[in-house]
Amino acid sequence: MQRSGEKRLRNSRYITGFDGIRTIAVLGVIIYHLLPYNLQGGYLGVPIFFVVSGYLITDLLLQEYEQNGRIDILGFYERRMKRLYPALVTMVLATAAYITLFERSLFVNLKSIIWTNMLYVYNWWEIGHGSSYFDRFNGESPFTHLWSLSIEGQYYAFWPVILVLLLMIFKQRKTFFYLLFGLAAASAAWMAFLFKSVDDTNRVYYGTDTRMFAILLGVGLAFAWPATKLRSDIEDGPRRMLNGVGLVSLLAVVIMFFTMSGQSTFTYHGGMFLFTVVSTVLVATVAHPAGIMNKIFSNPVFDWVGKRSYGIYLYQFPVMIFFEAKVTNAADHPVLYPLIEAAIILLISDLSYRYLERPLRRYHYSELPGAIRDAFSRNSRFGWKRLVAIPAVLVIVIALYGAATAPNKLPAQATALQNHIEKNQKQADKQNAQALKKQKAAEKRLKQEKDQKDAVKKAKLTRRERFVMRSYGLTKAQVVLARDTPVTAIGDSVMVDVSTDLQQVFPNAYVSAQVGRQIWQAPDVIKQLIAKGALANTVLINLGTNSPMTNQQINDVMKLIGKKRQVFWINTHVPTRNWESQVNATINRAAKRYKNLTVVDWHGLSQNSPSWFYGDHVHPNPTGNKQFAKLVAQAVLKAD
Repeated sequence: MQRSGEKRLRNSRYITGFDGIRTIAVLGVIIYHLLPYNLQGGYLGVPIFFVVSGYLITDLLLQEYEQNGRIDILGFYERRMKRLYPALVTMVLATAAYITLFERSLFVNLKSIIWTNMLYVYNWWEIGHGSSYFDRFNGESPFTHLWSLSIEGQYYAFWPVILVLLLMIFKQRKTFFYLLFGLAAASAAWMAFLFKSVDDTNRVYYGTDTRMFAILLGVGLAFAWPATKLRSDIEDGPRRMLNGVGLVSLLAVVIMFFTMSGQSTFTYHGGMFLFTVVSTVLVATVAHPAGIMNKIFSNPVFDWVGKRSYGIYLYQFPVMIFFEAKVTNAADHPVLYPLIEAAIILLISDLSYRYLERPLRRYHYSELPGAIRDAFSRNSRFGWKRLVAIPAVLVIVIALYGAATAPNKLPAQATALQNHIEKNQKQADKQNAQALKKQKAAEKRLKQEKDQKDAVKKAKLTRRERFVMRSYGLTKAQVVLARDTPVTAIGDSVMVDVSTDLQQVFPNAYVSAQVGRQIWQAPDVIKQLIAKGALANTVLINLGTNSPMTNQQINDVMKLIGKKRQVFWINTHVPTRNWESQVNATINRAAKRYKNLTVVDWHGLSQNSPSWFYGDHVHPNPTGNKQFAKLVAQAVLKAD
């Protein structure tokens, strides 16, 4: 009975419609990571996956319960493992083997990554050991995205048992819906409570407890909106309402994809929950056989991509990270390279679906021992196909060897950049308090010195200032002017990297920099600086490393800074990311709109000097830091 029930469910049209929803979700994630004009909310594809999974699995289990009066939990586990494990194990071991052979910079913690993924607890490991999902430069891992599959696996492991217990206690479906919606709201509230700042989103982003509301909303929908009880022959009035709600919810989902950033306070204080509620409404309209949304999402293209969405999601990060590790001039081909990556992802996903996922979903593993014996016999029915096992075994052996020998910490050389950034961050924070006091004294001296040329002639350089002059290739006049020029620097990890050098040249510089900072965060940073009197008349900005930016985002920054301050915006050198040219073009356009904005051309100066950078080709090394600081000093002091 269960087998026939499952077959009838999969043949129903709303399943095809859900393949369309999966297509929207996975495309959002892919675009978020690949294209230079990426969707801010592309990461929101994951809550959509969770809602669909919660609905489909629960609807299937409830049908089984109604048909048989019981739920075959062991049978459910068997089907889920046959559906999910083959592709997951293949991806994890193949990626581990590749890392072992060709990408040793990602070698650290390989054993822990493998076993936590096999047991579906990787999301909790990520909370304590992994980097932020939104940090593209601090140890980005080809396994990062697997956190969501761990939450799915935990849901599959516990929900059937919990459901059986609930069915024994409660009889009314309405009671289930209210209970589940209440638990979903509690999960969202817990996310809001735990979220303290955008500095560290890992706990709330990866946590099962803080992300469970998406699955629970899908589960609740299965009780309130069971697929087998939805009729296609409804009256015109309800049909129009159904279609209208579906179109509005789809439009809202698309808008949020473009506007809701993963590092915004609003996202974790109810924004993601709101998006998930809207997605649940969309899922409900697609599930209904009488609605237009079902027809829209049931087209052949969406059906094809949706069936391969699991593989697309699995293989996306390894392809992107390994491709970009070998191709360091992605900025020169911002459209071509992402298209190549997308084509590779689709190709691998299609092969996985055809020759791995679909065949093994129907395979009876009780036949495996006999198949292995037959493969080694002289007259094997497999013939030459037995040779396929050779590369498979090699991959497994290499992956397991890598796991056994992988270190738990990166070697000192590999962490040089990270250590340098952490050290500079602490030093800049310590010096900022002193810089504020010095800025006020420097402003008084500038007002008193009517003749700067005469002041420079009379000035005597200290030992430290003579060292700065020699180290950074500056003139005496530049060193003297720099010591009395109050500067506020706002930036991302590149600014953290160069902060010590900047504060050497500009001893009155106040540096507000943070790893992973993006342009949309700048307005809040500027407001905070203004509130504590830390925004000097000379403002240095270095943003654009971590994401594209828009004209409006720069307008928002310039409006807050005001017309009376001089702004020096350092353009970006990020050849490994396809948004480099877009960011620099946006900054150049802004310089034409604002008379008080000067572009500091770090990109032009450094693009033919790879020896100035660490291995990531983005962050300046000690040599590059000196060139960076010199360029900034020349631009700022020339303007003065």
